[in-house]
Amino acid sequence: MSLHNLYEKYHEQAQFLSIYIREAHPVDGWWFGKGPMSILLKLSRSKVSTDTYDPTTMEERRAVAGQCEESLKYGIRTYVDEMDDYVNRAYAAWPTRLYLISLDGRVVYHGGLGPFDFHPSKLGKAIEEYLTQLESAT
Repeated sequence: MSLHNLYEKYHEQAQFLSIYIREAHPVDGWWFGKGPMSILLKLSRSKVSTDTYDPTTMEERRAVAGQCEESLKYGIRTYVDEMDDYVNRAYAAWPTRLYLISLDGRVVYHGGLGPFDFHPSKLGKAIEEYLTQLESAT
């Protein structure tokens, strides 16, 4: 199950937000553009960009977030964390993580760190369980 599938199934019952926090594998950081990892990315048909520098301004970060949103095609609007990385630090989100937040602001589900523990299907199960709890409470 993909994030796009989750959105299609639950977008009328849950609000979906994608927040671009910071570049996970910038050219000027932990880069996947050369060596064995680049081969694995090609074989996996990953949509990860391998030619992006770590943005140093909000304008640059917004541009990269827009490219990311376009390439991933989740169908979910992307918001952008400020340069101080407040959201990233608050949710320990780097490099990627899935969360489900309840109506009263509690974290109901938090996935492990991606990419290896990035499982939209687990988020889907958490959404289903949470919606069932909401229905039984009413």
